[in-house]
Amino acid sequence: MKVLIVNTSERTGGAAVAANRLMEALNNNGVKAKMLVRDKETTNLSVCALPKTWRLRWHFMWERLCIWLHLHLKRDHLFEIDIANCGTDITRLPEFQEADVIHLHWINQGMLSLKDIRKILLSGKRVVWTMHDIWPATAICHYARGCKQYQSQCVKCPLLPNSNLAKQVWKGKVQMLCGQHIIYVCCSGWLADEARKSALLKDQRIVSIPNTIDTRLFRPQDKQKAHQILGLPADRHIILFVSQRVTDPRKGISYFVDAISQMVEKHPDMKKDTGIAILGGHAEEVASRLALPSYPLGYISDPTKIVNVYNAADVFVLPSLEDNLPNTIMEAMACGVPCVGFRVGGIPEMIDHHTNGYVADFQDAADLAHGIHYVLKEADYETLSHECLRKVMHNYSQQSVAKRYIEIYEGRDETKMPD
Repeated sequence: MKVLIVNTSERTGGAAVAANRLMEALNNNGVKAKMLVRDKETTNLSVCALPKTWRLRWHFMWERLCIWLHLHLKRDHLFEIDIANCGTDITRLPEFQEADVIHLHWINQGMLSLKDIRKILLSGKRVVWTMHDIWPATAICHYARGCKQYQSQCVKCPLLPNSNLAKQVWKGKVQMLCGQHIIYVCCSGWLADEARKSALLKDQRIVSIPNTIDTRLFRPQDKQKAHQILGLPADRHIILFVSQRVTDPRKGISYFVDAISQMVEKHPDMKKDTGIAILGGHAEEVASRLALPSYPLGYISDPTKIVNVYNAADVFVLPSLEDNLPNTIMEAMACGVPCVGFRVGGIPEMIDHHTNGYVADFQDAADLAHGIHYVLKEADYETLSHECLRKVMHNYSQQSVAKRYIEIYEGRDETKMPD
């Protein structure tokens, strides 16, 4: 069996990371998988790029321009919206023609248009679409932020309050799916439940399969050595915060800052033995706001160095306000690092409260602070760490995830379409 995985980027972003890991898992379990991307960043022979033409850049710019005009020349939400009004017809490419299954992932920002996806569906090939956010089930947004319009029809999007663009794109997606079927795979049970509420997907099959991770790379290593490599003090427990862009409000940095302040106020002795490592772009902008010694590590793309970062940490904190199944939590747990996060999205499916970490009440900085202190000072740390490793091996190993996808590809899964 030959599978073509389609994603905008080869390595940048959580969806790209997940798609790469799935490709490796499939190839290690008897499936010939390739990846087709717009932005190729390595020399990996299993990854092919769209033909380089001026149109690729123009597709991206044209879509942003259209959104910008509907935003009345404002930049607010400019990259929170996608309308898929232009892209590349991949059905003519040899990689597409030789594939048995077309597996879509994150295909926005000019990679595929709605018309391009329609052509893929009309090719007669089996199509699977892994949802890394809710965009395939809404008109234009990647995170609904409490809006429920997609359960009936997106008309006036809160991100575009003075525009009918959402209504137009919704109609385009209805036409795209007319008479055709896609198997939608959600990375968390939470996202699958949300997708099933979408009027757009009412006749489609929706299943839940988590992302996978390479436990040969992401594994426990010597903490003191990791501290030394990163230049972190050897005598401090390390709280880790990670985000591609640390200042992204959706990742909850304001709650993290507040939680650290509350924790230090209640436990001032932590100033002597605890520090914070911040991994991601704009890390230095946040460091000065924290009540503990902080070490901005900046943006790191080398997986080996990222593993060192996780192994240097004693607790990983991700107070996301919206999230699916964060790769970062999976990576931390695979390194034996207990995690703390809010009860939102797919996070409670990953963190088992008081078993391998702490699930705090949503948007409750005080409870988040308690969770961090619980992991570092109150719980049996070795037990938490062991349970992290057990959870990853049981749920997110390459073999278990690849097996479930292969069943989908071959039509052997017993999951029924929702009523």
